[in-house]
Amino acid sequence: AKPWCLFTWAIVFTAIMLIVTLPILTGGLLMLVLDLHLNTQFYDASFNGDPVLYQHLFWFFGHPEVYIIVLPAFGVISQALSTSAGKSVFGGPAMILAMGCITVLGALVWAHHMMTVGLETDTRAFFSAITMMIAIPTGTKIFNWLSTFMGNPFSTISLDIWYALSFIF
Repeated sequence: AKPWCLFTWAIVFTAIMLIVTLPILTGGLLMLVLDLHLNTQFYDASFNGDPVLYQHLFWFFGHPEVYIIVLPAFGVISQALSTSAGKSVFGGPAMILAMGCITVLGALVWAHHMMTVGLETDTRAFFSAITMMIAIPTGTKIFNWLSTFMGNPFSTISLDIWYALSFIF
């Protein structure tokens, strides 16, 4: 048995992101329905509501959704490389840490979609910095996948290896 199955970890981190972000989206949509049908004013600026609040609530789910979609693919690529190489992916614990960092950072970058709504300069700088920081764990994953591929001379390159390489590049 392998000490870590990266696909399993990818699914765990995906589930965590869904558990954190879906209730926020549900609350935002519930508030929108209440505004439309029960005359509440959560988003109506003429009644001291905040129309930007809906954008915050939507993008708090909407941007992590990108990582919710791609994290299982990261797990599939790791599993394909591991199976074809006949060994664990290079840097398995670093791969798990990278997925954890992507999970945390991916949940913190929603406001980079909202740079034109009047966010403070320091807030924009924070979200810009976090957005750039997410490249570090992603680069770690790519480096480790390529190290796994380069460290193992495959006798034939099977379809799953071609798939993994096309995903990486």
